Amino acid sequence: MKELSLNILDIANNSVKAKAGVIEIDVSESENADIVSIDITDDGCGMDEHMLAKVTDPFVTTRTTRKVGLGIPLLRQQAIDTDGHFKISSQPGKGTKVHADFRLTHLDRPPIGDVASTVVSLIFASPDIRFLYKHKTDKGEFMLDTQEVKEQLGDIPLNEPEVITWLTEYINENLQSIEGGKI
Repeated sequence: MKELSLNILDIANNSVKAKAGVIEIDVSESENADIVSIDITDDGCGMDEHMLAKVTDPFVTTRTTRKVGLGIPLLRQQAIDTDGHFKISSQPGKGTKVHADFRLTHLDRPPIGDVASTVVSLIFASPDIRFLYKHKTDKGEFMLDTQEVKEQLGDIPLNEPEVITWLTEYINENLQSIEGGKI
């Protein structure tokens, strides 16, 4: 994938399909440590040890519409190719955690991309899921909890066009304030 934000979208969509009620997306960018880290954690159905051992194989997928699953294998390979690391852990009935980190200054590291649009797309498509999005840089940290937004909105759904517009602006403004999200 050309941008890490697209990897985030793909992995988080896996969490949605795994019937997660809560999906946490943590992005950390540090010029000081020369690292970009992505963690996606869910409380979905999880995977047994057999599936977990095969999930990084591009020819293994639970989908019935195609016979390949490239999201996790591509993320893993991108991390390794940029002197980073990849780890996935999962337990049936408890959920899954995907971790990838990349050397920030590595020539082959994909750009972070438009994480704000990724998060907003996830919220729009799955407004009943609680999304916890945290983005940290050397300059500061931003966190969005859709549960808190829902409490403020009352009966207004998260996927109303005006709410989506506000969420996009809110996330982008906060990412700009910590100088993150576009490295």
